[in-house]
Amino acid sequence: MKKVLIIVLIVFTAGSLYAQQEALYTHYMYNTLAVNPAYAGTRGALTVTALHRSQWVGFEGAPTTQTLTLHTPLRNRKIGLGISVINDVIGPDRNTGFYVDYSYKLRINKNARLALGLKAGISVLKSNLGSILTADPDDPVYKNDVKSQVLPNFGFGMYYYTDNYYVGVSIPRLLENDYSNNSIEGSGDILSGTKHYYLIAGAAIDLSDNFQLRPTTLIKMSSSAPIEIDLTAMFVYDNRFSMGIMGRSGDAVGLLVGVNILPQLEIGYSFDWSFTNETHVYNGGSHEIFIRYDFIYKTTTKIHSPRYF
Repeated sequence: MKKVLIIVLIVFTAGSLYAQQEALYTHYMYNTLAVNPAYAGTRGALTVTALHRSQWVGFEGAPTTQTLTLHTPLRNRKIGLGISVINDVIGPDRNTGFYVDYSYKLRINKNARLALGLKAGISVLKSNLGSILTADPDDPVYKNDVKSQVLPNFGFGMYYYTDNYYVGVSIPRLLENDYSNNSIEGSGDILSGTKHYYLIAGAAIDLSDNFQLRPTTLIKMSSSAPIEIDLTAMFVYDNRFSMGIMGRSGDAVGLLVGVNILPQLEIGYSFDWSFTNETHVYNGGSHEIFIRYDFIYKTTTKIHSPRYF
């Protein structure tokens, strides 16, 4: 299994060191299905997660993102199904994706499983380029709006997990869609999609009877921007209250807090501060909130409770 994971990691990283990044998530560890379809059904319950992110508050045209995911294992527990809806707005562009996620789990040993996942759906882009103020009002690139371009896409992921740690790799959107509906030089650079490669990993480490450390990381790679690495350390008390710190390479640091209101209901909030981005003096930071609910259900033998991750 170690050899398999090493080979997969090499394949996903080779020649994929730079690209424009997709939507950011500080709570990526709670929003895994949005980037890796193999995660579907791995919590052992019907799980619904909603997330909202407001980035660079106070900066006109700053990104805002909403995601809604739902996933569950089927009766035989080897198959997981999910639905992902992602709405990402930045400046004049709105990109909304609707996806169905499928996973199949292989038992590696008593405590470990490897899930293989597929994602399929559509992306809808609407871009009001004419609303952008430019030095040249007659610039042809910005005079042609893109109105509700609908294009299919699909993705792939692998997710290896135990009770105490996990690692996953994925390409959530394999097709490099070109949303431009004209042949104006330069417009394709603005309105074309690029494959993004993700590696996500985390662990649960018991520090005492009541305290647990949960370190996680998300690495994002693509073809024309620097590799981006998120590192997070969450400290959890009594499996109910959590507080942590995060760092994003070349971009931001932040704080996260969360609480399990009920055993199956968790909410969280985070604040990021961009320390190197040129916009940091013009905005009030980035805010993110999420809510997750597990519908725990009975089987013929016992009640399955959700996992840490």
